[in-house]
Amino acid sequence: MPGVYVVLEHDQGQFAPSSGEALTAARRLGAQLNEPVIATLIGPPLPAFVELCELYGIPLGLNLLDPQITDYGPELWGQAVAELAVLREARVVMTTGTDRGNEVLAQASARAQVPFVANCTIAEFNGSWNLTRMQWGGSLLEDVTLTAPSLFISYAHHAIEAEPVSADTSTQLESIEFNLDPMLCRSLVQDRVTLTEGTTLSTAAVVISGGRGVGSAEGFEPLEQLASLLSGKVGCSRAVTNNGWRSHADQVGQTGTRIAPEIYIACGISGAIQHWVGAMASKNILAINTDPEANMVTKAGYAVIADLHEVVPAVIAEIERRRGSNPSS
Repeated sequence: MPGVYVVLEHDQGQFAPSSGEALTAARRLGAQLNEPVIATLIGPPLPAFVELCELYGIPLGLNLLDPQITDYGPELWGQAVAELAVLREARVVMTTGTDRGNEVLAQASARAQVPFVANCTIAEFNGSWNLTRMQWGGSLLEDVTLTAPSLFISYAHHAIEAEPVSADTSTQLESIEFNLDPMLCRSLVQDRVTLTEGTTLSTAAVVISGGRGVGSAEGFEPLEQLASLLSGKVGCSRAVTNNGWRSHADQVGQTGTRIAPEIYIACGISGAIQHWVGAMASKNILAINTDPEANMVTKAGYAVIADLHEVVPAVIAEIERRRGSNPSS
């Protein structure tokens, strides 16, 4: 059945936070093309699949099965998507433009010989495809016109806000069993890291990041305290991880985590393009920096030109005063 097939990312039984964005984008594109939208799960069934589809108003769910697909593997996933696109004559196959999403569709595109446009912010069809995609880490938007019967698309992460639907939806499930080439299975899992429960850097409503200006690993203690008061998470720039002050898991940026919090507080961060790419989807940005010409200061909606080592403790003290808490507790 032709239609818009949206591939959902998942790991260790949990769907990626970007799944809502992907389903929202697919729902809008399906309405524009007057094509059915089919949510696609690769690998063993997950109990939350139907619930997720119904939350975002997707009436059709498809499970791609193969005995070899137990964990994520770009070659296997890519081959499964390629065979799906050919078998169903898919009009569009799409996902979110995360590292994994782009990796899978690149594999599938090469195997199915279908054009792939990555990191789109706009995708429209008026006799031909009119797309806008991010280049140079998001510092440049490129308009693309493409004529093709089928297309693979990834939407830039955080380019679309997830929008659940209010109407009741009943999702019907079906499955396809493949017999993929065993030579495609090239992954060897030697260790498995348990996913962090609760709020993560990519899902936090408040993120407080420190850069080289923090000065040391110990300098992050006030940022941790402020994040705790605001129920947020602490991030950092690449300079911090290069200095060994924090782990790469905390890095915000093009080669780290891309975030979209309600509030982003950048402390002592110059704002190099690699960092800005990861933070630019933030709804509100406050920069604290002694340099009024720093890139982060000029891009932020709000700025405090002062020493973060004076500003952050003062903010903590004021929050505690207003809450009537003991500053030492």
